[in-house]
Amino acid sequence: MITDYDKRRETIMIKLQGSGTALITPFNKKGDVDYETFKKLVKRQIKNGIDFLVPLGTTGEAACLSNDEKVKLTKIAVKEAKRKVPVFVGVGSNCTTGTINNIKLLERTGVKGLMVVTPFYNKPTQNGLYNHFKKVAKSTKKPIILYNVPSRTGVNMAALTCLKLAKIKNIVAVKEASSNFAQISKIIKGAPKGFVVISGNDDETLPLMAAGAKGVISVASNIAPKKVGDLTKALLKNNFVKARKLHHELADLFTNCFIETNPIPVKAGMYKLKLIKNILREPLYKATNKTENIMAKNVKKLGVTS
Repeated sequence: MITDYDKRRETIMIKLQGSGTALITPFNKKGDVDYETFKKLVKRQIKNGIDFLVPLGTTGEAACLSNDEKVKLTKIAVKEAKRKVPVFVGVGSNCTTGTINNIKLLERTGVKGLMVVTPFYNKPTQNGLYNHFKKVAKSTKKPIILYNVPSRTGVNMAALTCLKLAKIKNIVAVKEASSNFAQISKIIKGAPKGFVVISGNDDETLPLMAAGAKGVISVASNIAPKKVGDLTKALLKNNFVKARKLHHELADLFTNCFIETNPIPVKAGMYKLKLIKNILREPLYKATNKTENIMAKNVKKLGVTS
């Protein structure tokens, strides 16, 4: 029997299918957030058929943004989306109380849901991770995407922990960026109805979706939203001939978005498209000339325009 709760989770799952963009945060020459440019970037994403938006994640340099900046950026994303696509905002921190405070700050902006990364630096145990996410989920009625990225946080959320959390009613998905295919496959296989797995790495989108994941939260789609969207659409239709072609076409971009710390390369590529100023917030710094040249070649080869 399918309950109302199951139906609600299925609706959220459908909205999370396909390609979501982990939005960058543009800055001006003074180092302030460039809100007008951010608005244009959101419009560009929607125009090119992106399925959902994720501001204030790792790619958005959220750790270096003030609360006021976070609120303004989230409100812009929600307003420009105009109910065309859902917005899931990053609210994670390395402190349970801090994460809950971020939720209180941002959940009233009109976002569809929240993305919560595993606490970084502290390296909690699996029991600690479970209790952290359980408390966070209890603090809100918004749907939550778990985010597992051990290369950035120093801690991996095991498959059993993830599946245990998947039983909590408003935890609806996990963005998996562990690159542990066996672990991710266990989650896909054991996931309860309505809970979905989303790739957290562009270059793993094809194999993970072939195994049953439902989409990707992408860095590369900041540059090439339509092509990344076409890739996920082909995979959702089991059109692997088209998907393989697109995967190989995008492979260099997927790789090169990480030749320096994300989001340094992707901002270099967007700068070459004249979409943004090539400015990051310290301690991050703009790409080397070598990286800029590589990204320029990727953009030209793909035929991407602003």
